[in-house]
Amino acid sequence: MIDSVITLAMPMRCVVALRLHRIRQRAAKRAAGQKWREHGHVFASQVGTELDAHHVRRQFRKVIKSAGLRPDDWTPREMRHSFVSLLSDAKVPLEDISRLCGHSGTAVTEQVYRHQIRPVMIEAATAMDDIFGDKDQ
Repeated sequence: MIDSVITLAMPMRCVVALRLHRIRQRAAKRAAGQKWREHGHVFASQVGTELDAHHVRRQFRKVIKSAGLRPDDWTPREMRHSFVSLLSDAKVPLEDISRLCGHSGTAVTEQVYRHQIRPVMIEAATAMDDIFGDKDQ
């Protein structure tokens, strides 16, 4: 049962990925045959049922491992932090990012999820120049 419908604008790469996913899901539905239970979920189990948190985490660990990363170091929650941090670094206004995350204000977005990427790197490089000086120039 669909509780709500949200319309989103999304990058074309996401549209393409979702269309490919739909093709794979149709193949899974055919393979499952009578076992398939249609629930209208975009992401479903191999038999169409709702994914529980354990299943999502298990699948996420497989993806992380196949990317050459350590599965114990990552959870699906990290994607939310990355989403907020990358948009912030790209100069998207915090208010817009908060709305995209479903936050009622900017405080949680800013204090919990946003991690400054580029300014920290620039500050660190500048600090290293200050510590070691410009001897080569």
